[in-house]
Amino acid sequence: MTPDRDFHLYTLIGQSNMAGRGTVEPEDRVSHPRVLCLDRDRQWVPAVDPLHFDKPIAGVGPGLTFGKVMAGHRPDVWIGLVPCAVGGSPIRTWQPGGYWEQTSSHPYDDTLARCRIAQQSGVLKGFLWHQGESDSNEQDAPLYLERLRTLVDRLRTTLQAPQAAFVAATLGDFFGARSEWAAAINGALEQLSAEVANTACIQAAGLVHGGDELHFDAASARELGRRYAKAMLALQERGGRE
Repeated sequence: MTPDRDFHLYTLIGQSNMAGRGTVEPEDRVSHPRVLCLDRDRQWVPAVDPLHFDKPIAGVGPGLTFGKVMAGHRPDVWIGLVPCAVGGSPIRTWQPGGYWEQTSSHPYDDTLARCRIAQQSGVLKGFLWHQGESDSNEQDAPLYLERLRTLVDRLRTTLQAPQAAFVAATLGDFFGARSEWAAAINGALEQLSAEVANTACIQAAGLVHGGDELHFDAASARELGRRYAKAMLALQERGGRE
């Protein structure tokens, strides 16, 4: 099977705020005719929330809005979303053999398997990353930038997608207000673009939680999706379209 160059794939990775915990509303169940999702059974289906299936509480995240905005800006292509985020997973589990007890899963290895299935149909164009709450501690925060650089390089190399863009996002203000190590994680995320080509970091500033001081509410998750799309489009314009 020859991959369709007009089927652009974007992999959604990280922990719960990428998987989505916002309350699903009617608008989140409306699909776009050119936005598909690789479901739990590794089949392409119309993309609606929840995209993820890491935990039963999966809800609205940034991925669906991102896909719709990308499709709106690129009427000549189809968008394929590959949900791979895992709630609660620290970045140390995003490496070969990494295991996350909460979900009895291997975040990195499972991502590779799903991406390889997706790549049979289309071309991997980028990754969206939202993660860091689980690493906001004295032991892990100082190691975060190096671990993130390694992850980006490993994903691009292993999936043979050296030009795939990588867009991260800072942690929510509400989380930073109660975690003394969140600023260190955000600093590492913001530093990534200065050290690794074709990467960007968007700001989650001004977004709000859904009542738990941890997860974006649905409206904020959608806005985050729009910010991801804006950054992704900017990276693509800078690099030139294929």
